[in-house]
Amino acid sequence: MAGQAEKRSTFNVVVIGQAGRLQYEALLFAASLRQNDPGFAGRLFIAEPRPGGAWPGDPRIEPAVRAALENLNAEILPFEARHFGKSYPQGNKIEALLALPEGVPFVFFDSDTVITGALSAVPFDFDRPSASMRREGTWPEIELYGPGYSDIWKSLYDRFGLDFESSLDLAEPDEYWGRYLYFNAGWFFAADPHAFGQRFLETAIAIRDDPPEELVLQKLDPWLDQVALPLVIHGFGGGRPGPELDGLDGAVSCHWRILPLAYARESDRVIEVIEAAAAPNRIKKLLKAYDPMKKMIYHGRGRKLREMFDRNRLPRSEKVLRNRIKREGFWMR
Repeated sequence: MAGQAEKRSTFNVVVIGQAGRLQYEALLFAASLRQNDPGFAGRLFIAEPRPGGAWPGDPRIEPAVRAALENLNAEILPFEARHFGKSYPQGNKIEALLALPEGVPFVFFDSDTVITGALSAVPFDFDRPSASMRREGTWPEIELYGPGYSDIWKSLYDRFGLDFESSLDLAEPDEYWGRYLYFNAGWFFAADPHAFGQRFLETAIAIRDDPPEELVLQKLDPWLDQVALPLVIHGFGGGRPGPELDGLDGAVSCHWRILPLAYARESDRVIEVIEAAAAPNRIKKLLKAYDPMKKMIYHGRGRKLREMFDRNRLPRSEKVLRNRIKREGFWMR
């Protein structure tokens, strides 16, 4: 029993990396993980789409960045992008799961994330998958004469043979978006990447290609992954994360997403981690090739932007915050 518990406590981490922005974000992620959780015993995979398939050209990581990632004991994991690719880049996180070692628990993070504490100490229950609750009510968008939240979400649960009622947060009022199981797909975890990834793939393709009629007015780009994810998690017996996972989107990790947003709203600890992970010369010379990192981190524009905002009085809506950053001339991505 002790050996089984020890085995279950070891898990793999996967982020997406490919030519362009994501390779630099993946390098920052890897550097932050090694700095802030040196005892992490699992494998760190940087999932990289192969040339061909649904990605035009060559999407592979540049050789210098690849070498830097490998120097941080990250393993480059090629995968086939057959169903999404350029037409829906968020689909990378779905198709990459099928390339991970089968049967080994995993935690997926979006590449625009940093690890700020001991990820290895988080008490994941991989038999009860979950995902990030750091989200806004971005989907569905309710039309005046269209179906409401309950009708839209129930149509999806019915399509996949899932129990809708048990997914609801009854502490929230009917027809309020927060009542319905909805995640940010910036992190999620489960026990077996092949089983989870196959169902995630099948669910996302079915919604994309043959959505219930209640979705006829709904946009699925870029929300398809976040529409499918709660159905997959619920189907595997998971749900909303409990307090034991508060370190994710808290003291252990931060999905910073876009550097101007990070400098405007994230904690001092997060900014310290971003800048410390980016500081070594072997990292710096590579990250400076990406203009937003060069200007925001190394040229001090991020710190100037940060001085304009009171973290205790930020706009409640991310859209309002984005617009203010743009008006001040600091928006970059």
